[in-house]
Amino acid sequence: MRQRTQLLIIDPQNDFCDLPPAWLPSNAASPAPYAPSLPVAGAHADMRRLAQWLLQHASQLDGITVTLDSHQAYDIAHPAFWQQGDGSPVQPFTAITAAQLREGSFRPRNPDELARTLAYLNALEAQGRYTLMVWPLHCEIGSIGHGVHADILTSCRQWQSQRQRAVRHVFKGMNPLTEHYSAICAEVPDAQDPETQLNTALLQQLAQADTLVIAGEAGSHCVRATTEHIVQHMAPLWGAEDFSRIVLLTDCMSPVAGFEAAQDTFLQQMRALGVRCCTSTAFSL
Repeated sequence: MRQRTQLLIIDPQNDFCDLPPAWLPSNAASPAPYAPSLPVAGAHADMRRLAQWLLQHASQLDGITVTLDSHQAYDIAHPAFWQQGDGSPVQPFTAITAAQLREGSFRPRNPDELARTLAYLNALEAQGRYTLMVWPLHCEIGSIGHGVHADILTSCRQWQSQRQRAVRHVFKGMNPLTEHYSAICAEVPDAQDPETQLNTALLQQLAQADTLVIAGEAGSHCVRATTEHIVQHMAPLWGAEDFSRIVLLTDCMSPVAGFEAAQDTFLQQMRALGVRCCTSTAFSL
């Protein structure tokens, strides 16, 4: 069945949301209260706006897809993977280049991964999209932080009851040796792991849409990477380079601190391609 209007929600997860104290759930695994590990300023308000927009347009939405960043503690973009040349820990928000690895400033804690990690960094940097960033441990599979923002979860639940359809979920990032910002494919696909390669099933599903609405977190990273890959791969499926059927809800995404310019550039590039960029209050189905 053709789904003419689809909503793609990128990583609406607790670890990315700057949840206020009243929203912080207790963590049964620890006496300390849960706190988001990689909160994006403005994300909580973004998700509340998106949830409201979803409820207002539920009857007109034919399909909803939610992507979920899904990691383990041992991950090439987490501190547990790395050490400095002197053996000391690597702090979150540290960028690591292939040159630094070659000179010994940083190295994997597991020496068996040195050659593969260097090959990965070389391949990543050759693309010119990202430099490897060591993020705080986030969206750990099974954790509260991996879960979906409560308002989004509630709105999706109500949509399912109203439309008698299930929300589709796309998990990304489970391979610990490649970054996976985009829901379409990993930054450096692993030839031995199909889950890191081009997600043709997702592309074909999204290609059914006459209107594809995209929102989520963060605008500087996972929303950006996913949208860029959709634009890159969708034209043959649509039969034309008409990207006006893509709508980015600009008030339902925010950039990671320090990457504001990356989101601004992304939105400018998408507008130039014909993608519609507007607020949730200004866009109606």
